[in-house]
Amino acid sequence: MLKLSNVSKTFNPGTVNEKKALAGINLQLAPGDFVTILGSNGAGKSTLFGAIAGSFVVDTGSILLDGQNITNLPDYKRSKFIGRLFQDPLKGTAPGMTIEENLALAYLRASGRRSPFSMVTAADRRDFREKLSMLELGLEDRMDHPVGLLSGGQRQALTLLMATLVTPKLLLLDEHTAALDPATAEKVLALTKKIVSENNITCLMITHNIPSALNLGNRTIMMNNGKIVLELSGEERETMTTEHLLKIFHEQSISNDRILFSADMDYTKT
Repeated sequence: MLKLSNVSKTFNPGTVNEKKALAGINLQLAPGDFVTILGSNGAGKSTLFGAIAGSFVVDTGSILLDGQNITNLPDYKRSKFIGRLFQDPLKGTAPGMTIEENLALAYLRASGRRSPFSMVTAADRRDFREKLSMLELGLEDRMDHPVGLLSGGQRQALTLLMATLVTPKLLLLDEHTAALDPATAEKVLALTKKIVSENNITCLMITHNIPSALNLGNRTIMMNNGKIVLELSGEERETMTTEHLLKIFHEQSISNDRILFSADMDYTKT
């Protein structure tokens, strides 16, 4: 479904700021895989997402999605079938536009209806309202309210809905609950599990929370210095403990206060 072969990226090559962000990444996902990604700051996690989403051109390697070579495809074309959420709740929505207008833009973009005459129908609006009600945040009664008036958690939940209005081939979640308080993060993660599961969406999720990484999805990978240094699935993942995984972090000489802080925090229990 998703296949990365020998993907590498170096920023500012030949300068004092040279940074090898990705070093020969090989990764393959089957349809419906939900892979969580752990790693310290600078390990290459967000750069990996940037490569997949088309934020930049990779130096070497290829990226195939659902059999299509998207290695050189511009990001705006990939956005039709790749959904992405960022850590910052302010990203991904237009604050001056209403909830309905944001949903309409996301729907028209993902559905490929880019004609100047494209418009949402009354049936589309009913569908927006129905899906908003599933969030259980009361947003279905505030469709004419500017998104800028919503809380961070409400905006992140709305962005998640926008990214999956038209089921994407791939969903990228870049620490999408990190900026939220624990209670709100738990709610957004529960929504994530529900939407991904019900629509069988292939998903990659970056997190610094070890319990979340081990409890969500069906696979976990660890990155360090632009490489994948550990892959967990099946029984090995099911029996992996937070303590053992922390030990592996230390063995890989990975030091990250956020990971240590979150080791005993589990937002996946709902």
